[in-house]
Amino acid sequence: MIEISDSLRSLFSAQLEERDGSYVVNIPASEIEHDALDADETYRIAILASESPTDGTNQQDQHQSTVQEAAPTSDGPPVDEGEVRDVTIETTGDQGDGIAKVERGYVVIVPDGQPGDEPTVEIEQVQENVAFASIVENDSQAL
Repeated sequence: MIEISDSLRSLFSAQLEERDGSYVVNIPASEIEHDALDADETYRIAILASESPTDGTNQQDQHQSTVQEAAPTSDGPPVDEGEVRDVTIETTGDQGDGIAKVERGYVVIVPDGQPGDEPTVEIEQVQENVAFASIVENDSQAL
């Protein structure tokens, strides 16, 4: 399982663009709106290679469909260790794990989850900005 620091503020996919001899990654407005990031602040950015090839779709549409929000809140994570819940896998992370979002855009990483899957998962590890879960039931069939 991939280790993610408790200091993770935001997780999303974006296209690297060349502009006037420089390269730019656009930060989605939702990251500011959900208080994951603040304008005029400095952040450490990790760039991970995408395993999926671009297929010629509109970059804005592709970006919007893969935005992942992990906005921290003062209320703490919306999940608890040992909790069992239904999720929808929205995308796949760079390590091949399924990524689902629950309340407030909180990210739940589900190994072996594929986009479109709607498994029942058990939350195994909870961090401030992300949780790790295992599938306990997939497509109404117990594993």
